[in-house]
Amino acid sequence: MERDAKVKTYVLDTSIIIKWFSEYDEDDLDKALNLRNNILTNKCSIITPDLMLYELANALRYNTQFTDKDVKDAIKSVIDIGLDVRKVEAIVITRAVEIAFKYNVTVYDAYFLALSQTEKKPFITADYKFIKRLKDFKNIMRLSEM
Repeated sequence: MERDAKVKTYVLDTSIIIKWFSEYDEDDLDKALNLRNNILTNKCSIITPDLMLYELANALRYNTQFTDKDVKDAIKSVIDIGLDVRKVEAIVITRAVEIAFKYNVTVYDAYFLALSQTEKKPFITADYKFIKRLKDFKNIMRLSEM
């Protein structure tokens, strides 16, 4: 029997990936780790902008529990997991700027949402304050609802 060729694809933001490495006192840690396991077992696939790698490295750099080697190892492990990491695209950044101005959010955060819209894939985040600002948008999923 052929394996289901339709693997669910999501756009994932940095707030979830940070949880994979900052396991102490993290809300929805079980959901984040389950999502990571689903990626590793090819039950879902993830699209994310290369911006995520910079945000992740910076967040871990300022975590006092991490050394420079820990940060490098974490970034390497995320690269090795096989995410579909996208370079900046004019159409996506243009949409991100529009979202940022309309909803008073950062272009960084808006880029993930704009990517999900462009790709027509659900956007998953653990940044619930961000979601509250974006009431008009569909296809945004809270990590807690996974």
